[in-house]
Amino acid sequence: MHLCVRPDASRRSSFPAGPRCTSGCAAGRVSAHTRCSRWHSSFAGSAGLRRTDPSSPAELRAPSLASSGDKLSGIMAMRQTPLTCSGHTRPVVDLAFSGITPYGYFLISACKDGKPMLRQGDTGDWIGTFLGHKGAVWGATLNKEATKAATAAADFSAKVWDAVTGEEVLTLAHKHIVKSVTFTQDSNCLLTGGNDKVLRIYDLSKPEAEPQEIAGHTSAIKKALWCNNDQQILSAADDKTIRLWDRTSNETVKTLSFDVSVSSMEYVPEGEVLVITYGKTVAFYNAQSLDLIKTVDTPASIHSASLHPDKDFFVAGGDDFKLYKYDYSTKEEMAAVAPVESYKGHFGPVHCVRFSPDGELYASGSEDGTLRLWQTAVGKTYGLWKCVLPEELASENSDPLYCQPTEIKA
Repeated sequence: MHLCVRPDASRRSSFPAGPRCTSGCAAGRVSAHTRCSRWHSSFAGSAGLRRTDPSSPAELRAPSLASSGDKLSGIMAMRQTPLTCSGHTRPVVDLAFSGITPYGYFLISACKDGKPMLRQGDTGDWIGTFLGHKGAVWGATLNKEATKAATAAADFSAKVWDAVTGEEVLTLAHKHIVKSVTFTQDSNCLLTGGNDKVLRIYDLSKPEAEPQEIAGHTSAIKKALWCNNDQQILSAADDKTIRLWDRTSNETVKTLSFDVSVSSMEYVPEGEVLVITYGKTVAFYNAQSLDLIKTVDTPASIHSASLHPDKDFFVAGGDDFKLYKYDYSTKEEMAAVAPVESYKGHFGPVHCVRFSPDGELYASGSEDGTLRLWQTAVGKTYGLWKCVLPEELASENSDPLYCQPTEIKA
């Protein structure tokens, strides 16, 4: 039996209506700051989602399978088929998803090229590039509604953007490089942290007002997150600590200390779980008490990890270019469905990884300058992925580019 996964052309008609780009978005790479109403992704290559050389099975399709078993066994044996999102010219160091909106969900990426990009979350198609920073962008985030974006950069500033029009709304000057930005749930306040070791809370309704400042870390802050209904703050710094702060009193509630610097931190509000990576370890803590839940050792130094919304499993990536998938309840690496090698696609260390809000995919950003989208359930029809069964191939005029097993390289 032969199965193949290919981008689904019918998915293209569902992009939300909105203002059109005024600068000719179909030609080349565009810097128009609009949520475009037409797709930027021809199979020949464009400003958005890049599908590389069709001879590369890791980019375009899973290898076909010959099996005498049923359809399910064939699907279960399929290889992971990541979609590659190009456009950045330097390492991608941070990414974030919005919540699910009436128009789907969205993805923002931060890159050392200083040009954060907005994409359709379930397909990776490019929407726009936020232009204005004069240095590497280290952090980026969207509010839940995907109406606001915020970025943190090496030009000693954080910026707030209108994520629908792409216009810059506010520039917040800092005293040093800014590494982290996070909105409150109501999008009214922005939390920042960076190399000056100070946490700042900006009231976005009063941009002229001085921010609330919280000091205590002795080295650069790498990540700062709201938690516990925005009443507390979690911060990770190069001083090898994670601190839980009370927003009202500015006092430290609890401190976690490590032997090495923490490389990443993710807060999962459903269940109050804190995901931390350091060295080759992925650790899970209760976000309210900072009590340890469990730790998992990995084969390589890990830069980022993300827990599935249903908490069934988590993914992690790091120095060896691979994405590892683990069962959260048993800590066992999930190699029964697909070997670890099938999760290799990047050509450089993985700096960031996050699950989409619906849990159907996870995105990774790398030193190689690309983002990649990976299916959570390999073989499932979702976004631009379409599982085509043998009888469907026989009944339609399919492009042989995607379906002839003789063209597929091992």
